[in-house]
Formats: sequence, C-alpha cells, structure tokens
Amino acid sequence: MSARQPVLFLSHGAPPLADDATWTGQLHDWSSRLDKPTSVLMVSAHWENQPVTVSSTRPGTPLVYDFWGFPQKYYDVIYDAPVAPELASRVAGLVDGPVYQDPDRGLDHGAYVPMVELFPEADVPVVQMSLPTLDPKGLYELGRRLTPLRDEGTLIIGSGFTTHNLRWFNPRAGADVAPPTPSAEFDHWAAEALERRDVDAILDFERVAPAASEAHPRTEHWAPLYVALGAAESTGHASEVAVDGFWYGLSKRSWQFS
Repeated sequence: MSARQPVLFLSHGAPPLADDATWTGQLHDWSSRLDKPTSVLMVSAHWENQPVTVSSTRPGTPLVYDFWGFPQKYYDVIYDAPVAPELASRVAGLVDGPVYQDPDRGLDHGAYVPMVELFPEADVPVVQMSLPTLDPKGLYELGRRLTPLRDEGTLIIGSGFTTHNLRWFNPRAGADVAPPTPSAEFDHWAAEALERRDVDAILDFERVAPAASEAHPRTEHWAPLYVALGAAESTGHASEVAVDGFWYGLSKRSWQFS
C-alpha cells in the first residue's frame, strides 16, 4: 500500500517562471520535501471542458503552448513525462458522470511549467484533468470523489494563481515590484481563511473576500483550489504554506494539504 499523498494548490506562473531564481528555488525546495508519488493528477486553470476530460495517454503527445508573444525558447521546452492510462481509467471510475479522453491533448503551461520545477527528471506519470465547471461546490465535490487516489500514490495538484489580474502585470517593473493593494489584501485574506480552515469562505470568496473581483476578474485561476480542498476533505484540510510572496504583483502563495 502506498503512503497517502498530500494535495497541492500551487500558483503556476507563466513560462518565464523558469528564469526566476527565487520562485524556482522555492518550488525545488518544496519538491525535496515531498515523497515521490507514483503518479500526478493535474488540474490546471487553463483547461475548461465539460464533461470531465482527461489528457492524452499516448506517448509523445506534444505539450500545449497556450501563450503568445514570448521568445522562442519557451516554445522549445519539452517535458516528456510517462503517460498514465491506469490513472485516467481510475479517474473515470471515481467521477460521477461521463469522463472523456482527448487523445490529442497534451499538458498545458499550467501543468508542465510547475512540473518541470517539481519533477525535473520527468519520471513521474502525469494525467491532466479538465475543469468541467467553475461552480465552487461542484468542483469541491469532484475533488472529494478523487480522494481515494491519494491512498494509491497519486499526488493531486490544483494549478492556478492566488491572485490573477493580468492588468497588474508589468514586465518593466520587475518580478519583485510591490503588489497592488488589492492583490496584497486578497492574499492576506486567503492565508487567514485557509489557516482557520474556513472552506465555506473560500467557496464563497466572490462575496466575502476583499478585492475579490479585482484579484480574480474571472475565477478560473482560483477554481483548482476547490478541487484540492475537496480531495483533502478526509484529512480536515490541514494546510501549510509552501510558497509565498508576489511575482509581478500577483500572489504566488501555494499550499500543501496533508
């Protein structure tokens, strides 16, 4: 029997994350504290598809370079992790309702950018799963159904961003620029809400969080947290902050749920 894996919610960064020594160092340190999983189930903010769909289990499926206007080196990145057909089948058996497989769908940047830093050897089988909805309770229930995977050696990762307003992103200002007040306020609220395990507040963040509509003009980058919290339900959502700070004004706060 495999040891129970934790659940992660991480802020994934854009492709230039690879050039940020501070953030990559934080992710490498986080990875060093994890027991190596037998597989990874990745839920990225960058794949919304209904019903639940899982990525290709065909070896050699190319990555999805779902970004524009970057230097060529970011389109040359390869992350050839093993496929995980057994995990894809297991997801289909756990989820309530149909689960489709997209044979042409590789990992998008919300999946492979952090995977490159967490598991640089690309030796952990990985499957990506779509967000079938942005409804908080629906995603929480989806995560809850995936909980048994944790006892089978699968690391469940929700990949989004703790604040995500690209109007704040100014490359000329530098990665360490002081965050806008709304970003800082939302980050502080999120840290406190998870520390006190206030799942109801997290699910209702659009109504109760400060600067919610500014921190998340659209909710897809917060939504993977709902899946992570559902998958951590059986352990009471005990959390630790694995990464904090800001990147071009966006909160990169990330949590591990044990």
